[in-house]
Amino acid sequence: MSIKKNSLEVTKILSFLNEIGITVIEKELDETFLPGLSLGSNCIYIDYEKLLHPGDILHEAGHLAVTTPLERNIAGTSEMLASWPSEAEEMATILWSFAAVKHLQLETEFVFHSEGYKNESEWLISNFDNEVYIGLPFLEWTGLTLGKERALKENKDAFPTMLKWVRD
Repeated sequence: MSIKKNSLEVTKILSFLNEIGITVIEKELDETFLPGLSLGSNCIYIDYEKLLHPGDILHEAGHLAVTTPLERNIAGTSEMLASWPSEAEEMATILWSFAAVKHLQLETEFVFHSEGYKNESEWLISNFDNEVYIGLPFLEWTGLTLGKERALKENKDAFPTMLKWVRD
């Protein structure tokens, strides 16, 4: 099954990623961890013929968005540490993906589909529905968003609203 790159959801995602400065390059890919997706130096490679879940594009974009500029520049290269992403960055990526899906007004299940997230999609969605955001302190520490308490103090919107989409 190939994904239509001009579907409404994919068009929304690609436009959003372009707006926030994450480059997407269409490219034929061999076998990858997520079918049809791979990270490159400050970009995402997409093979629409192999892409199974377009919501995975947002997850991969989240990896680039929450990491440091240095790591973004070496993503997908032999220079990237095998330990990347850290557990904190993985949780931040999941939360970033949730914020992005809300921002784009897509269904949460669009990203957190039943075939991903080590069969924990329902658990993640349940947490999000109950405003349990494991890993939020990391996103707040990076300056991407605010938790409820700090947002109230600063009279700003709290997560899942983002202050900015890409880490400095």
